[in-house]
Amino acid sequence: MRKGTSVLSTMPEFLFGGAARRPPGQLPIESPRDTWLRPSDSGLRVTWLGHSTVLVEIDGRRVLTDPVWADRISPFPFVGPRRFHATPISIDELPPLDAVLVSHDHYDHLDAPTVRDLARLDVPFVTSLGVGSRLEALGIAPEHIVELDWWEETTLPKSGLGFTATPSRHFSGRSPFDRNRTLWSSWILTGEKHRVFFSGDTGLTTELATIGERKGPFDLVMLEVGAFHEAWGDIHLGPDNALIAHRMLGGGTLLPVHWGTFDLALHGWDEPAETLVSRAEALGIHVITPRLGRAVEPVQLDRVDPWWREVAPATLEERPVAPARSA
Repeated sequence: MRKGTSVLSTMPEFLFGGAARRPPGQLPIESPRDTWLRPSDSGLRVTWLGHSTVLVEIDGRRVLTDPVWADRISPFPFVGPRRFHATPISIDELPPLDAVLVSHDHYDHLDAPTVRDLARLDVPFVTSLGVGSRLEALGIAPEHIVELDWWEETTLPKSGLGFTATPSRHFSGRSPFDRNRTLWSSWILTGEKHRVFFSGDTGLTTELATIGERKGPFDLVMLEVGAFHEAWGDIHLGPDNALIAHRMLGGGTLLPVHWGTFDLALHGWDEPAETLVSRAEALGIHVITPRLGRAVEPVQLDRVDPWWREVAPATLEERPVAPARSA
């Protein structure tokens, strides 16, 4: 934490400030169903479904990362940050999955209603050490859960998919009473020909360089860029540190995640993407910013799609009525 800042000092602004922290209108959303029916041309295709939820198609296999379909990320369905946009697709419309990856146990990464729905699919869950008990409590069969400590690896027997849990700088817990009782991790997905890095949540750490040296290079690097502030700069990257992390990992196509779905910080809703693409262009980094629900193959994209600039203020008919304030 930087000198002169604290999480407590930011609470008034977090709770009561920042009209720009929510989009002024509806976000453009596409359905990936038709694209998912066709095999990937390159062997690597990704569909950003919002926040850190991504369907990764890697060498004929499918991995769903940090699945969150809930309207709010909270222990309770009636309070907590509410999503900006509808989910591009329902859980029932997902294609057959080979694995679900849960990086850590925070509510915006481990969503209880979503996990309960996914439990019916009998799909393997790969997660960080200690998180398996939470998944069991939500209906995932113990034989479908693989827990990994940092630098541990596993290959799922039916799919041949490789998973490596790698260090990250964050924390865990789902209440004030269970902080850091489970592990948090970044992750490497390994197919027959491709290798993908997924940051989960992390601040900047020298471990990223070690990951790049030991396990790189990566065809795709998915890094969190949202929910950042200097008061919690040790546990989240933000766009500037994401570019440093990208370099430490050894490069590769960069897909920003963990933004554009929930209001979790004090910055504008589109600031993470806008900052990232402006900085990355000057550095010559290949960044992809697909629209929500659009299935894309990184090697086929040669330019950024700044779709967030198209979001217009709602019309008078669409605009919600603000509740009256008492004097």
